[in-house]
Amino acid sequence: MHSDPASQVGGDGSTDLKGAQSVPDAGSLASRTAGALSAGTLSRAVARLTELQHPLGWWKGELETNVSMDAEDMLLRHFLGIVDPQRRAAVARWIAAKQDADGTWSSFFGGPPDLSVTVEAYVALRLAGHSSDLEAMRRAAAWVRDQGGVERTRLFTRFWLALFGLWRWDALPALPAELILLPSWFPCNIYDFACWARQTMVPLTVVAAHRPVRPVPFSIEELRGGLPPEEPPALFSTAGMFHLLGKALAAYERLPFKPLRRLAFRRAEAWIVERQEPDGSWGGIQPPWVYSMLALSLLGYSMEHPVLASAVGGLEAFSVTDGDQVRLEACQSPVWDTALAVLALADAGADPSEPALVSAADWLVGQEVTKKGDWAVRRPHLEPGGWAFEFENDNYPDVDDTALVVLALRRCEGSDPLRTRAAVLRAVEWVVGMQCRDGGWAAFDAENTSRLVEKLPVCDFGEVTDPPSADVTAHAVEMLAATGTHPDALSRGVAWLWREQEDDGAWFGRWGANYVYGTGAAVPALVAAGAEPSDPRLAAAGRFLCEHQNADGGWGEDMRSYTDPAWRGRGASTPSQTSWALLALLCLATPPGEARRAHGGSGDGEVDIAQAQFRKAIRRGVEYLAATQDDDGSWDEPYFTGTGFPGDFHINYHLYRLVFPVMALGRWRSWQGLDRPEDRHNSDSRQNGVFSAD
Repeated sequence: MHSDPASQVGGDGSTDLKGAQSVPDAGSLASRTAGALSAGTLSRAVARLTELQHPLGWWKGELETNVSMDAEDMLLRHFLGIVDPQRRAAVARWIAAKQDADGTWSSFFGGPPDLSVTVEAYVALRLAGHSSDLEAMRRAAAWVRDQGGVERTRLFTRFWLALFGLWRWDALPALPAELILLPSWFPCNIYDFACWARQTMVPLTVVAAHRPVRPVPFSIEELRGGLPPEEPPALFSTAGMFHLLGKALAAYERLPFKPLRRLAFRRAEAWIVERQEPDGSWGGIQPPWVYSMLALSLLGYSMEHPVLASAVGGLEAFSVTDGDQVRLEACQSPVWDTALAVLALADAGADPSEPALVSAADWLVGQEVTKKGDWAVRRPHLEPGGWAFEFENDNYPDVDDTALVVLALRRCEGSDPLRTRAAVLRAVEWVVGMQCRDGGWAAFDAENTSRLVEKLPVCDFGEVTDPPSADVTAHAVEMLAATGTHPDALSRGVAWLWREQEDDGAWFGRWGANYVYGTGAAVPALVAAGAEPSDPRLAAAGRFLCEHQNADGGWGEDMRSYTDPAWRGRGASTPSQTSWALLALLCLATPPGEARRAHGGSGDGEVDIAQAQFRKAIRRGVEYLAATQDDDGSWDEPYFTGTGFPGDFHINYHLYRLVFPVMALGRWRSWQGLDRPEDRHNSDSRQNGVFSAD
């Protein structure tokens, strides 16, 4: 797989990436669109989305990640002695099926090989009985050696290897369990870490302190590159100081007596157990889940103990069986998916009192978080309110979910309006209370911006802090604009968004790929907050999107844009990313009817050119969605468009391919003026308005 997008993106903007599906070319799209739209693109999509609703009112699409989740699940079960041979074989089949022809594994569909993912997948397959002499395994081992070997994997991979005697514990950074004892005002305390890192670091310190080894009946010498250790950093640099700190901590670990170790274990045990959710998880996400199980096992908990028994049962509920293969979801997203589905159906013209929306509203209100969690360490006087991402996660509600749920509840009617209103009011106050000093919003915590923890040797994978981001701030701004409350907080949020706009007009997307996502969130929020669509800054955002539209009419952005600017706004077209771009452009373009009433021009030639460009881009984006819709009303989307850790961990939300096109097509219908009741179920029949918007 080449890493140079210039070798895959043509001068006309078309993209050809590994695994790309066949998409009609631009010439055939125009001839097919009229038929596709008249057949009811939007109505078919709405029908499909409605079919997917659970009887209790929620939606949940699969959250697909990479095979490291499955490999680590297999390693965990082996370490804990809870191996089910049939399950292990089924997981191994899934891992083997995701291997690329060169013997490697990627961290996202169509992406380049990933060293750590490949090593973890390889070791899991060896554990499942695959011989190192198999051709596929030899190719993997050869590639790993060419990349420098297992010695160049991320530290978390080497922690896993150390558990089985495949790496030396004394070759890993020391991670004292006493970290849990540091007060919240002390540098590098656990609350300086983002919630996902915090939940992982606490149990990991327990595991690292015990240094357990459960040998496996094979070695991985074939994966070693034989490279010498990397040179230590310069002594008087920041990295050099942390290197010295690491040596001091390693010396501490070698002491025969550690007076605070037993207290640290007790504190960590209580901290971990207190944060287990009713479904057996920790935070509803895989990393803290598996490390918490390892830690509690090492602290003496048997597998029959209710805490660990619940944890194992929860993992089963996160498992997806597909034929003779089994894979693990790293997380589940029912609150997020349900809020998006409600907004999409409302945009598509659903009446607020329709049963699907009523049951969704009731379910969402029932998921409100009403207890204080870790966020209260930085906001001790703030009353709880809001929503988390998952079915069960009372400790970590987040601003992003809360903002979208509030927007969704304003578009539907629950069976108890007073209860719904009270939940919304609490949520709004909580979101405002979580605003950071600079005016932006982060996902889970406020003022979680420590630069020191990022320098720790153990933090070499993913984000470890939770600073404000454009996409979360945009959703909070849009929520405040919709509720008409807290004008000061709204004004500060708007100012923060303007400051974060980049030189080419785009916004960075923290939780979705990437500049298409950030821009697709920021533009509608700013317009909702009162920005004029003709504002030159918004026009620049529109131009960015138009300039990155693909030849097939769609938009796409590869995950490599997080680490390689050449991929910025570029990649194979996807339904979700196309919809994000449409959501922004629909806020900026003058509707066709208004453009005609203005006699074809505003009097400002530059503005008129931009408007024509925006309308043409919208038309082509709608054509792309119409031409690529599947017979069941949904769309295919193998590409990953969601983000866990920018540049390191990526997500394919399976409902994105449906919910965002419904949202975009519904807003396109309104933009076209197709809001009459008789148009709601056949809004795609009025073709003149579509194709005259050039």
